[in-house]
Amino acid sequence: MSSKFQQQVWKACSKIPAGRVSTYSEIARTIGKPNSSRAVGNALNKNPFKKVPCHRVVQSSGKIGGFAHGSKTKAKKLRKEGVEIRRGKVLNFKKVFKKL
Repeated sequence: MSSKFQQQVWKACSKIPAGRVSTYSEIARTIGKPNSSRAVGNALNKNPFKKVPCHRVVQSSGKIGGFAHGSKTKAKKLRKEGVEIRRGKVLNFKKVFKKL
């Protein structure tokens, strides 16, 4: 069973298109919980839906951050969608960042 907060996070995350990324803090702001970026990460880690692209959520610094299946898998998925990554960080972050 999921909480209302988790459902809001997953819904916001599902609005990030392929080839773009958003941030934990942007999702927190979008759902009206601006100080809950860590909780957003926890909710994404519990994501039971394959259609919710939680691999598209990165840190505000552009670092790719954690992922339930490992950061290498996250980087691979992002690269497959056209997001350039070097040394664990999204290149051209401002170009691929999606404000929700």
